[in-house]
Amino acid sequence: MSQVEDSRFMRRALGLARRGVGEASPNPTVGCVIVRDGEIIGEGWHAYEARDHAEIRALDAAGPRAHGATVYVTLEPCAHRGRTGPCAEALVRAGVRRVVAALVDPNTRVHGRGLERLRRAGIEVELGVCASEAQRLVEAFACHVTTGLPLVVGKVGMSLDGRIATASGASRWITSPDALRFGQRLRFELDALVVGVGTVRADDPALTYRGRRQKVRPLVRVVLDSHLRTPPRARIFETVASTPVLIFCRPRAPARRRKALEARGAEVVPVPSLGGRVDPRRVLELLGKRRILGVLVEGGSAIHWSFAAAELYDKFYFIVAPLVLGGARALPAFGGEGFPNIAEAPRFRIARRFRAGPDTVLEAYPSYSRSIASPWPRRETAPSGATATARASARR
Repeated sequence: MSQVEDSRFMRRALGLARRGVGEASPNPTVGCVIVRDGEIIGEGWHAYEARDHAEIRALDAAGPRAHGATVYVTLEPCAHRGRTGPCAEALVRAGVRRVVAALVDPNTRVHGRGLERLRRAGIEVELGVCASEAQRLVEAFACHVTTGLPLVVGKVGMSLDGRIATASGASRWITSPDALRFGQRLRFELDALVVGVGTVRADDPALTYRGRRQKVRPLVRVVLDSHLRTPPRARIFETVASTPVLIFCRPRAPARRRKALEARGAEVVPVPSLGGRVDPRRVLELLGKRRILGVLVEGGSAIHWSFAAAELYDKFYFIVAPLVLGGARALPAFGGEGFPNIAEAPRFRIARRFRAGPDTVLEAYPSYSRSIASPWPRRETAPSGATATARASARR
C-alpha cells in the first residue's frame, strides 16, 4: 500500500471511530478497517455495550478473507484480557499480513505490547498514520488512563470584552443558537458536566444533554456547593432518575440541607476545602475513581477562576459573540482574585478557530495541559495526580 492509500483507509477508520463517541466510554473510541486488494472487506468501531472491540467486529465482517489482508486501526490492538480477549491474538489467528496503527495505546497494560505481539508473529506493523487526528479521539481516555484524573474541558460563552453577564445579571443569550448546539455536542462527547452553585441559583438550568444522537452513558451533572445552597426545587432534580446529580460540599455543610437534597435524589459528597471552597482537585480525583474520562466545566465565573488558578484545565473553548457589554460591574469570564502579575498568567495556544453561526470559537490549550493532543511540547515528567490504582483499573 502507498502512503496515500494508507492515509485514505486510516481516515475511514477514524470516521468509524467517531461513531463510537458517546458510546465507548469508559473505553476509548476506536475504529478499524480491513482491506484486501484495495477493497474494504470488514470494518467496525467500538461501543461499550456491544463489548466487542473494533478489531473483532471488523474481523467478524471480513471472515476468512482477513487472511493476508491489511488492518487499519486507530489505536494499538490490546494485548490483555479484560471484558474481552486480546485483539492482537485475534489478528494473529486470523492470519493478517499487515497492521497499520495510528497510535500506541497509552494504557500501561498495553503500551506497545500489542504491536510487539504482532511483530513476533511475523506481521508487518506500521505506526503513526494520521496520529494527530487519532489523538483527538482518545484525548479523554489517554488523560484518565495516565493520570487517574479526567480530561478537564472548559467552555465559556462571552462578549468581545470577555463578559458573561451584564451588571444586572442578564446573560440569556449572549451567544447564538449555533453556539448552544455546539455546547450540546460537548455534553455528548464528555462524561460529566460541572457548574457552581451560583449558576444553579441564578439560572436554574436543567444541565441536561438535549442533542439528537443517543448518549449511552448518562451525563453526570456535578454541582460544586460548599454550603449546600442548591435549592431542593431546582430543575436539575426533575431528571435525576435518568441523569445523576452529584453535589460536592465542605465536610461541615449543614446536615439538614444535605438530607433535603438527598431526598430529591442527589448524591452529596463532602470533600476537603481549599480557601473556604470545595477543592476542585479533590473533586476530579473522586470523579476519576468513578471512571469519568472527561468533564466539561461550564462555570460560572468563580468556578472558572478556581480551575484556572489550580492549573486544572486541559483544554478550553472560548465562544466569542460579536457584541460588547461593557461596565465595570459586568461579570467577567474568569472572576476570583485574578493573577497578581502578567508573568504568572497562564499562556494558551489556539489549536483551532471555527465559527458557530455569528460567533467565533477558539479551541485553546494551556501550557500545563495534560492532553496528548495539546500543541505544547510534551512534558518529560509524569503529570501530577497519576495513580497506579487508576491506571490498573482502566480497562479497554
